[in-house]
Amino acid sequence: MFSSIMQMCASSGPTVVAATRRMLLQQQGNLPAMGGNLCRNISKSSEVNNSDYMTIRPDSQTQKAGRSSSCDSKQQIRLKKVSSFLTECRLVFGLWFSNNPSICSSTHRSEPDHQLYQHKRTLSTLNFSVPEAAAQTAVPKSESRDFMAVFPDLVRDLTEYGRKYDKNVATKWFVRALQYNVPQGKKNRGLASVLAYRMLAKHEDLTPENIRRAQYLGWCIEMLHSMFLMIDDIMDGSAMRRGQPAWHTLDDVKMVAINDGIMIDAAIFYVIKKHFGNEPYYARLLEEFSEIKFITTIGQSLDLLSAKMDVTQYTMDVYKSIVFHKTAYYTFYLPVAMAMHMTGYTDPEMFRQAKTILLEIGQFYQAQDDFLDCFGDPAVIGKVGTDIAEGKCSWLAVVAMQRATEEQKEVMKECYGSPDPDKIARVKKLYEQLGIPTTYAIYEEESYNMIKTHIQQISRGLPHELFFKIMEKIYRREA
Repeated sequence: MFSSIMQMCASSGPTVVAATRRMLLQQQGNLPAMGGNLCRNISKSSEVNNSDYMTIRPDSQTQKAGRSSSCDSKQQIRLKKVSSFLTECRLVFGLWFSNNPSICSSTHRSEPDHQLYQHKRTLSTLNFSVPEAAAQTAVPKSESRDFMAVFPDLVRDLTEYGRKYDKNVATKWFVRALQYNVPQGKKNRGLASVLAYRMLAKHEDLTPENIRRAQYLGWCIEMLHSMFLMIDDIMDGSAMRRGQPAWHTLDDVKMVAINDGIMIDAAIFYVIKKHFGNEPYYARLLEEFSEIKFITTIGQSLDLLSAKMDVTQYTMDVYKSIVFHKTAYYTFYLPVAMAMHMTGYTDPEMFRQAKTILLEIGQFYQAQDDFLDCFGDPAVIGKVGTDIAEGKCSWLAVVAMQRATEEQKEVMKECYGSPDPDKIARVKKLYEQLGIPTTYAIYEEESYNMIKTHIQQISRGLPHELFFKIMEKIYRREA
């Protein structure tokens, strides 16, 4: 089989993907025609091997109606996890295109194949069809609107708090910093906290008052996130953030932004005390925030110090350590942990299992972020990527170092970490020659499927749907 593939690769040029896909489908026996959904049921029994399908528990209406589960059911998450044979074939494609960079040149492709290798999110998978997860969002738009509706009340509370100490200049400035920095962006972290509360709380506890408190807790996470971004932009010298000039670049702000970030961070604890001070889990909320804030600063330190390393010293272990500490804890674990505390969870094993899954999701998310930093559209992601100029230990740089020849490593050593546009362009060209976009597409799909499988294996009572929703929100994101 592999000899047939390699012969076709050698003779068919740019049409290799389409032709080989057809051959692979024929080899699979009774699989549907090209463009169909490749799905099999995943069994809870260990007797069934190579299962590719995962099912979410049906809702009560579906059960009452007696609807059957099928590959097209909206209650199911398609894994589309391919067999190890197909995975190996994909890796062969990645390596083959890496060693034949001329095939990846637009001057050597027909238009259909050219579209396949564009570095857009539409291309960044070798899937046969778009999964349901890619077309769904984790929360409805009404949830996002309700969440935003709380922000003016949050600002009002913090304005009154500030006026206890200064009634004019400092408080007005603080409110301006809040309004400029906190409510921008996608607010995924805050919304994830509300989503987790809704899915973990008992039905009788889902009162408007409790949901509103969960929204305040979500805004506390957004405030923490904004503080990290404000400080990070100063250290990285970033000019844009969330589609607008970074706070520190404004003429009347400059380095005052450092103090503004500290003020926003300090205000978090007032909000938590105001809304949760009398709750038995109040201390746990404070401890969780404090610990994860420290963990995140550890990650930021690793990120900055690694940028001073020789790029040839970048390894996947270094990269994972940065990602877990700087991104995964506060982006994914913190929102869920806050909701678990609020809903009365105390079992350490439940927190451990949630952390394991959410840190995996965090690594998946950061690899996406690294890819978008290099190949994403600045108009969509809201900023110009700076990882190459800053010499960051990114997923792309690590994989490049794993694949590069000695000559290519010298190019990376010369160009990586330089703000010179020509050198940045040389690094991007090298990434393309090494087949990094194709490799990322494979990594994204396979990591997605692996995490889905791990979610299914959670056995301590946490609802699988919560983790599925979080994955749905970020899978194949464009910003």
